[in-house]
Amino acid sequence: MPDNILELRDVRTYFPVHRGFLVRRQTGAVRAVDGVTLSVRRGEVLGLVGESGCGKSTLARTILQLVPTTGGMIILNGRHLGEATRAEILAERRDLQMIFQDPYASLNPRMTVHATLAEPLLVHGICGPGEVQGQVDELMRIVGLAPRFARKYPHEFSGGQRQRIAIARALALRPKIIVADEPVSALDVSIQAQILNLLSNLCREMDVALIFIAHDLSVVRHISDRVAVMYLGKIVELGPAADVIDRPLHPYTRALVSAIPVPDPRIERTRRRIVLAGDPPSPINPPAGCAFHPRCPHAVDRCREAVPPLVPAGPGREAACIRLAELPPAGS
Repeated sequence: MPDNILELRDVRTYFPVHRGFLVRRQTGAVRAVDGVTLSVRRGEVLGLVGESGCGKSTLARTILQLVPTTGGMIILNGRHLGEATRAEILAERRDLQMIFQDPYASLNPRMTVHATLAEPLLVHGICGPGEVQGQVDELMRIVGLAPRFARKYPHEFSGGQRQRIAIARALALRPKIIVADEPVSALDVSIQAQILNLLSNLCREMDVALIFIAHDLSVVRHISDRVAVMYLGKIVELGPAADVIDRPLHPYTRALVSAIPVPDPRIERTRRRIVLAGDPPSPINPPAGCAFHPRCPHAVDRCREAVPPLVPAGPGREAACIRLAELPPAGS
């Protein structure tokens, strides 16, 4: 589609598993991302959710080409990144930036905030040395920090302030898309709200698309236009955020949604929690058929035989479940 800034087509990222001491041989592969097809529109916020180990962070790093793809296509601005040279990928990085989960680790402790924000401006030729000070001051104001703090080091800031600096660094090159890998999980609840509102406002004002990775579905619902649910390296449900959270289709999404606490004791007491049995299967040896069938309360024999494709399931919605038409409505 012409309004898509990023497209993923059957993207796969496998990590080889080797054994042996003198003679090492590959005995398998960790299928961290296993056939993801997805698109991100200009200016939209796409939430990406799932359990730990489902492949969310690996998918984020694969999009940025920090991890090489095993197969499939990543198309940014109409360019297939798998066919681009290193110099071309570096040029595309201006349009594709990332906010990492831990601001303590993502900022260089030996560089002042000014140096951290000035570096991408100078490397990519956004401005000359004489204009850097004005650009850094403007970035500090955009994320709600006083420009006079730019001469400090990261350890002199709180966690929320550090994450604001990381956001400013991601915005320095005026990108078209930002990948945020759980940017609020390490912050206090009050600071989380500030960062979420900041990201939401900046994306709307600057027309920047955002891939927002998180565990908390209530947070994702607040900030996202669409939500993609990931399980064992695959997308199992995709659709508008309100629809996916309020009326989940896939059994896995229903289990995730049932775990969201409701701030009303009377309602909370009457809700039915869906508790999944066991742990997610190993991505080294995923089960045959639907990867979710060992834990699914609705699994039947045919779920063990065929891998369900992601198919249309309503206006703007897709889900990957063989029994989709047979399942009772969510909450029943």
